[in-house]
Amino acid sequence: MIPGLASFFDTMPLPVLLGIIVVVLLVLVKGADILVEEAVRVSRRMGVPLIVIGATIVSLGTTFPEAAVSVMGAVQGNPGLALGNAVGSIIADTGLILGLAAIIKPLPLDQSVVRRQGWIQLAAGVILVASCFPWSHPAKAFAAGGGGLLPQWVGWIFCLLLVLYLVVSLRWSRTQGSPANVNLLAEAHVPVPRDRDARLWVLMLRLLLGIALVVLSAQALIPAVEVTAIRVGVPDAIIAATLVALGTSLPELTTAITAVRKSQGGLAVGNVIGADILNVLFVAGVSASVTPGGLAAGPYFFQLLFPAMLLVLVIFRIGIRVSPSHISRPIGFLLLGVYLLTIGIAYLGGIRFH
Repeated sequence: MIPGLASFFDTMPLPVLLGIIVVVLLVLVKGADILVEEAVRVSRRMGVPLIVIGATIVSLGTTFPEAAVSVMGAVQGNPGLALGNAVGSIIADTGLILGLAAIIKPLPLDQSVVRRQGWIQLAAGVILVASCFPWSHPAKAFAAGGGGLLPQWVGWIFCLLLVLYLVVSLRWSRTQGSPANVNLLAEAHVPVPRDRDARLWVLMLRLLLGIALVVLSAQALIPAVEVTAIRVGVPDAIIAATLVALGTSLPELTTAITAVRKSQGGLAVGNVIGADILNVLFVAGVSASVTPGGLAAGPYFFQLLFPAMLLVLVIFRIGIRVSPSHISRPIGFLLLGVYLLTIGIAYLGGIRFH
């Protein structure tokens, strides 16, 4: 969240605060509209599948504030925040966001792209767990006062893999950029203006504007709603388990719902896949690389958070395997169910993973 906003909102009268929430919501929705429409235009202009745009440019934009918060937390002596943010976001992005999006409307898949990006997504989660696991003393991972560690040198490797992922994704996009592939995800029947005369850099600027509006309005909305909830007497525990946990994933959630509403489900899938990969390589990787002692993974990571993360990633892979053309509603309900179960267990155990 933007520093100082909660204190600023706390000085506002309740009617003014409610008005601010309405305005910020309108900006958030408008920003998501711009983001989706410009992503489709960029996809068509570049001849790149929409899922690739979602997995690179859009996911970088929506993940950047989270990476900034995690890195600052690590630098200021709270490295546990970074790993919790990364793992919690993967669970929320894949379980909550992809689950809800699929329930609203089955999400189309381009297998030639999803096979590659999806396996990288799963591999990133497995590598993160393996890197944190205390292999010399396995029992320590689950013992009270134990756990594992993501070392600084692994963070450096993750940063190199991040650059490699972005470069390879763009190279793959050139081989996947046939009109058939583009139209599969940026569906031709959706009335999006072509802007044939607009230069590519203009379209990119508009896309970045949409991302900025979504991210900044989301950063402003959460403290405003949190202060309002406190004013009207909502318990702190409920706020922590809902608003705070949802806060960092709100840009992806808004983008996904807007994309589905505009029949651009490929963007929702790409954004979640890319965000999951970036949460490992970007959020956890950069945070670990600037922390000499590495990022501590307490026993609750191995008892709950890592298993939940791997479970939603595996369910996603199974969903792709069972229904190659789209992510079906039953898979969406299953993903959402795992997310809600994880939130419930975390809440009962007093764990905050965002």
